[in-house]
Amino acid sequence: MAEIKKASLAESMLLGGTAAVFAVNFTHPIETVKTRMQVSGNTIASTASDIMTKEGISAFWKGIAFAYGREMSYTSIKLGGYAPVRDMLGAGKESPFYMKFFAGAITGGIGSAVGNPFDVMKTLSQTNKEASLPLTSLVGKMYADQGIKGFYRGVEVNIMRACVLNATKMGCYDIAKGYVSSATGWDRKDVRTAFSSSFIAGFFMTTTVAPFDMIRTKLMNQPTDKKIYSGFSDCFVKLVKADGFFSLWRGFVPIWARFAPQATIQLLTIEFLYESFGFKSI
Repeated sequence: MAEIKKASLAESMLLGGTAAVFAVNFTHPIETVKTRMQVSGNTIASTASDIMTKEGISAFWKGIAFAYGREMSYTSIKLGGYAPVRDMLGAGKESPFYMKFFAGAITGGIGSAVGNPFDVMKTLSQTNKEASLPLTSLVGKMYADQGIKGFYRGVEVNIMRACVLNATKMGCYDIAKGYVSSATGWDRKDVRTAFSSSFIAGFFMTTTVAPFDMIRTKLMNQPTDKKIYSGFSDCFVKLVKADGFFSLWRGFVPIWARFAPQATIQLLTIEFLYESFGFKSI
């Protein structure tokens, strides 16, 4: 039997970006609610109700254009680049878990640095309670107020968040596939194996990433013409002093509600694309 070929880095990134753009259409509304919650401190119900009654259903998709840009840059690298980078590191099925986490951290960190401008503009769009502004107006205002550096606000915590997120997501998913396959007898390529493993990975992602996600949102949501926090440490200290340590996990439920289906849809889609193009699965 001929050995199934592995996707190249470029091929895998293209498929990863495609899977991510498809998935974000379904999960963007949940992220909009999560982002508003982190900024306002309100509950899920009141936040969602406020958006619906004051701005209409389309407001849940504010910033979707920037989300597409983020997925084709950041997620194409962190998701699509994982398997090729893991294989380059020699982190096969029998490798220790930290090697898989390391591969995820590398692709996540690089991807977040590339996609940071889209992340910043997406966050500002999602928290804007007024009428949606044209993309050129948002980008132009940011550039006029802060220059190129404005698009990289929060990049430090975004890289940290992405390293933790992708290491947890891809590492746990990869490891979980082995356990699920062994426990059930399902093949690693079976859709049931992928679904179960991605659901497990989504929970652990939420637990480890929530504090980084909160700080990132606060840093990126600063007005374009004003600086409230000087950086990661300053934001962390001010948040804990003002609202307590566990406020860093504010929005845990909507983060989990987004991560679980997003991880599931992304990973199921990229596995489907790998198989459709005759490539080896993750």
